Amino acid sequence: MQMNRVAIIGSGGSGKSHIACELGQLLDAPVTHLDAIYFDDEWNPLPPEKFEAAQQELVAAPRWVIDGNYNSSLHVRLQACDTVVMMDVPTWAALWGIFSRQVRHGAGQHTSGVYNRIHWGVLTYVATYRRRMRPKVLAKINELAVGKRVVFLTGRAETRRWLEQVAASR
Repeated sequence: MQMNRVAIIGSGGSGKSHIACELGQLLDAPVTHLDAIYFDDEWNPLPPEKFEAAQQELVAAPRWVIDGNYNSSLHVRLQACDTVVMMDVPTWAALWGIFSRQVRHGAGQHTSGVYNRIHWGVLTYVATYRRRMRPKVLAKINELAVGKRVVFLTGRAETRRWLEQVAASR
């Protein structure tokens, strides 16, 4: 099965942006970090209808890698993709991910695709993702990704091995 349109989803700090960049290079596909679409330079969110419309434009392309959870518009990506990569890491790993990203990159938006802003809302979201959001995301995957490749990656080492397999198959 070809990988031309890849939706990468999972908790904040799970490694979505990292794998998106790596996969984009391997597949020679454009990479979009949804945080860059959703937030402006002042961290103001795009209105929901404009955010969904922007995603509809992105998924109309023949090749893409898009990372971001955004459950309210996840259906747009799941219906259009041929591959779903679920970064299904434990809560402690996601929390470590957001803190280590802060240390590596600092706060703010960066041209490298890092959109880093830690506040109580982000910490709460990440800390409760597996209990609150993950079941909703899995339900949407089960409903909308029937017949598509769905890959669950549960840690950094497994992610590296999977990327090596993708590279070897190219």
